[in-house]
Amino acid sequence: MGLLKPNQVLNKAYRQVAIETTDFDLFKNALRTLRDNVVDGQREETQKEHLRNFLSETFYKTYYMAPEEDIDLAIRLDKTTKSNIGLLIEVKSTTNKSEMISNDNLNRKALQELLLYYLKERVSKKNNDIKYLIATNVHEFFIFDAHEFECKFYQNKQLRREFQDFVDGRKTSSKTDFFYTEIATTYIEKVKDSLEYTYFNLQDYRHLLDKTDGSTSRKLIELYKIFSDTHLLKLSFQNDSNSLNRGFYTELLHIIGIEERKENNKTVIVRKAVERRDEASLLENTINQLDAEDCLRHVNGSLYGNDYEERLFNVAMELCITWMNRILFLKLLEAQMLKYHNGDVIYKFLSTAKIHDYDDLNTLFFQVLARDMSRRTQSIMRDFAYVPYLNSSLFEVTDLESKTIKINSLSQRTELPVLTSSVLRSPKRNLQVSALPTLQYLFAFLDAYNFASEGCEEVQEEAKTLINASVLGLIFEKINGHKDGSVFTPGFITMFMCREAITKTVLQKFNDCYGWNCATRTDLYNRIDNIAEANELINNLHLCDPAVGSGHFLVSALNELILLKYELGILVDATGKRIRKADYQLTIENDELIVTDAEGNLFAYNTLNAESRRMQETLFKEKRQIIENCLFGVDINPNSVKICRLRLWIELLKNAYYTAESNYTYLETLPNIDINIKCGNSLLHRFALTDSIQTILRESGISISQYKEAVAKYKNAHGKGEKQDLETLITEIKSKLRTEINRRDVRLVRLNKRRSELATLQAPQLFEPTKKEKKALDKHIADLKKEVAALENIFEEIRSNKIYLGAFEWRMEFPEVLDAEGNFLGFDCIIGNPPYIQLQSMGKSADVLERMGYVTYARTGDIYCLFYELGMNLLAPNGYLCYITSNKWMRARYGEALRGYFASKTNPIMLVDFAGVKIFDAITVDANILLSQKATNIFNTRACSVQNANGLNNLSDFVQQEGVVCDFVSSDSWVILSPIEQSIKQKIEAVGTPLKDWDIQINYGIKTGFNDAFIINTEKRDEILANCQTEDERNRTAELIRPILRGRDIKRYEYEWADLWIIATFPSRHYDIESYPAVKNYLLSIGIERLEQTGETHIVNGKKIKARKKTCNEWFETQDSISYWEDFSKPKIVWGNLNLTASYAMVQDNSFINAPSPVIVPASKFLLAVLNSKLADYYIRQLGVTRNGGYFEYKPMFVEKLPVPQNADTKAVTDIESYVDSKNETAIDKAVYMLYGLTEEETLYIDKKGR
Repeated sequence: MGLLKPNQVLNKAYRQVAIETTDFDLFKNALRTLRDNVVDGQREETQKEHLRNFLSETFYKTYYMAPEEDIDLAIRLDKTTKSNIGLLIEVKSTTNKSEMISNDNLNRKALQELLLYYLKERVSKKNNDIKYLIATNVHEFFIFDAHEFECKFYQNKQLRREFQDFVDGRKTSSKTDFFYTEIATTYIEKVKDSLEYTYFNLQDYRHLLDKTDGSTSRKLIELYKIFSDTHLLKLSFQNDSNSLNRGFYTELLHIIGIEERKENNKTVIVRKAVERRDEASLLENTINQLDAEDCLRHVNGSLYGNDYEERLFNVAMELCITWMNRILFLKLLEAQMLKYHNGDVIYKFLSTAKIHDYDDLNTLFFQVLARDMSRRTQSIMRDFAYVPYLNSSLFEVTDLESKTIKINSLSQRTELPVLTSSVLRSPKRNLQVSALPTLQYLFAFLDAYNFASEGCEEVQEEAKTLINASVLGLIFEKINGHKDGSVFTPGFITMFMCREAITKTVLQKFNDCYGWNCATRTDLYNRIDNIAEANELINNLHLCDPAVGSGHFLVSALNELILLKYELGILVDATGKRIRKADYQLTIENDELIVTDAEGNLFAYNTLNAESRRMQETLFKEKRQIIENCLFGVDINPNSVKICRLRLWIELLKNAYYTAESNYTYLETLPNIDINIKCGNSLLHRFALTDSIQTILRESGISISQYKEAVAKYKNAHGKGEKQDLETLITEIKSKLRTEINRRDVRLVRLNKRRSELATLQAPQLFEPTKKEKKALDKHIADLKKEVAALENIFEEIRSNKIYLGAFEWRMEFPEVLDAEGNFLGFDCIIGNPPYIQLQSMGKSADVLERMGYVTYARTGDIYCLFYELGMNLLAPNGYLCYITSNKWMRARYGEALRGYFASKTNPIMLVDFAGVKIFDAITVDANILLSQKATNIFNTRACSVQNANGLNNLSDFVQQEGVVCDFVSSDSWVILSPIEQSIKQKIEAVGTPLKDWDIQINYGIKTGFNDAFIINTEKRDEILANCQTEDERNRTAELIRPILRGRDIKRYEYEWADLWIIATFPSRHYDIESYPAVKNYLLSIGIERLEQTGETHIVNGKKIKARKKTCNEWFETQDSISYWEDFSKPKIVWGNLNLTASYAMVQDNSFINAPSPVIVPASKFLLAVLNSKLADYYIRQLGVTRNGGYFEYKPMFVEKLPVPQNADTKAVTDIESYVDSKNETAIDKAVYMLYGLTEEETLYIDKKGR
């Protein structure tokens, strides 16, 4: 059986959260009361009440908790009865042994009752929010994760059918005892040996409750957390990397001097509004100093913005992020050292006791952290004797600092107002002053939080909120989004993507290397017999994120690679000794790598314990090896690059260890990993990946092995001098390569050749040419001039366009993916979350990207499409790409080229569509994950659609259980269908012909460009007609003003005209407005400035008036030409563009229809019936995306793809048309099902989908 102890089921990241003494004492007192009040022989109801009181007094006072129907105790997700039940509890009395389950026999009435309650909630009430189910006799607790019930019971279709038959009265008895004995017993018996549950007995804790020495037992802490709402209701907790610590984030923004703002559905970070700016904030202080010292003249302004104010802000932000990176890194270092030394305050250095001002902070940066002990001055050693040297480029003066200011330039003249909601104003700190010097404020603020890389299982007087590296990453990703909106990928997504992509990549590597056919990690574990070779293979993987952001994916990949080595049994220490699974357990929880010992206790580094030192050093060295050899990243934003490097350094800092060589006095230095994370525009390059550089290498004397060696040495260089020498060497190599490749650019060679030809042709001729020869010569010269000018324009744009300044040359930047001849080998895995930017909003930058020749480029598309193609180009053969992006490419028209590219050039392995489930906090976008291989498409994609947040709990399991095999073969819409849905789709397409291939016209309705002027009510129409001067004018005008329907007027099979008319001055009719003076006068009363079709803006009576968009049409004409105006006089099928369900109607008269509502001509009752049928609606809705609220956009591009039988049986057509006359929709649906040959099961499936 799956009996688990409390410490085995608690989220290991939650175990690291400390408990406050007051909360823990309250829990213990409530537990004592429960123990003392419950005695054998009491009524069951009495004991239930004691349990309820205990739960209420501890964690559940703010939740609605009561017996419900037959459930002994149900706890809802908030304090209202409207919320779903999250926790089901079945209580038996302490003496009811016959009905209470036991470890020896789970198949008793208590569990049978829980199963019935669960199915009633899950099936009948469609409650997918149940978290846990508990069976208890108040002493013993059996806690079942609802995920277990989901897998073992809910997904058993036969059980669900039997339950439904029982509920519907189709069984021989409707009594609950019948369900328990005849149904529940059978299904529990089948799974009882594999059903996992947590078990504990409160009587085992009695002696711990009676302790009076003030000591705290880890067992009681575990019990506290098992009973907590955080665990039993699966709430996020303070160091949950998927949730933002809002208090910390808000106050950090305040100290920096920035704030959040919503812009175009995105949360962006901006400078505070003028009236809220504080002179003492870091940003404003920096801006003031930059401005006062005229620092911007020293930097390349075009890189930082279009005007002085924008440049000032961006330079100041980059400096502030650099400084804050250092400070937060130092806070993490300080917390780590305090933890290593049991809180000894001599290791605390980030405080105003040692750092009085910005000068001292600057000294700490550059004279302490940047220098080894032997080079520090006497005064430095006196004040900072215990601050280690880490050899990190984080503490070297940056290029921007050297050109502008360092932190010691900041003024300390004013104090910074303390935030009203500051953590410093909490009851425990009770700060009384309203303002503090900025550094004092910053240090006090940081001291209010726990920055240890990992928490601990303990009770503290003040349980400070844990701010771990993942939380910092989330915060910095948001802060860094000040330019184009922040999109932070939640940890559960990066964990899932890295596990799936890295597993596939590693399996491929081993299979290719050894000729194996391993399909799983277990297969690989069983085949590996040479640990050293296996490690070397994994250590030579190359994984890259081309839009790396804060480095979240790289950190997740780092953790996953270490976990993979552990699972494969090849994680070894420096001597080659394995980290055995019997001694340690490694897991990834909450996006953190967590290590526990054989007893399940969290690993803690102890310098006095040899085994502890071995484990710490192993983790550090493995992380360093993977970061140096395997992980690469590029980002266009220099601040992102800095934050990513910081994240990776922090990961190493977590396992920093004292070296044996220093007698455990000094920490191991950090490698120079900055060279793996580079700044540049990933999408833009001048040198093709496939260009051969063998000749260049040979002629220039450059050796790729020399380049690789220089990079490897740089990563482990000690001291500035050595690093600078290596940097110079690396720069020289790249510069030489760039120059030589540039010189051989085929365009440049062609330009020089054409210039030479032109000069020859324009030189004086010895003999005068004939007229014919001169004509040919002039033409040749003109053609050459044109070609030369075009080539010169290309090179001039490259020189002058600032977008090219950031071009990233993948061809030469990472020697790790080049072979000895300089050929680009490619990465083994590309992973990430590329930016979402509409190309048409990028102006000239989009033009440059178009000229790069991306086959997936569509002007109406999104930049992430290009990242997909780039990622595939960067892969080695058989490599894997895994991205999370918007899912619009799956169905949108702009995604057609991308879909075709995936189908023809790649092998899509897995597709997960989060249809309607919000993944990102900062933006509203439906997302999907695609895992694809650079290989021939075998048309076998595992795909699934996640319809609700429940599927997010364990994505890997969900995809395996709910996924279906799809064969995406073309550029048509990619729709994820179950087997029954695939069968229905095949039948529809086999029987019918797409409407676009019928002899019909499908068009949009009338687009006027200004409906308020051209669409009028009956009263206004009558007024215009009354103003006509003659009967002829009146007749002409009456003919011009025609009835019009809007989308909202159209229902299924009918419409309701709203007495609206359109002034139908269609450009295609070439009306003379002078023939319609009453109409002209009416339109002029609206304002010719508003009606003209120039796109210009006018000032009229002090107000801005925007004209209609620019066209060639007259001011009085509609915006669109409407060459198909005659179709509106024919019978037509019309429908509203945006609807909850199919709503098509036939209009026989000459009414027009308003855009964006479409129209089909000619119309037929048969086609109308098919379009309105449930089956057609189901098919069409699969082609597009359903919006929030269930609305669907019934665009012609979707409707025209519906296959409809053109030569259906005459009787069937006659019958269907008669059903339209009688409005018998049930008969229509049935007839349409028969038309397409659906089975009874398929018919029921569509009926259940409903309208």
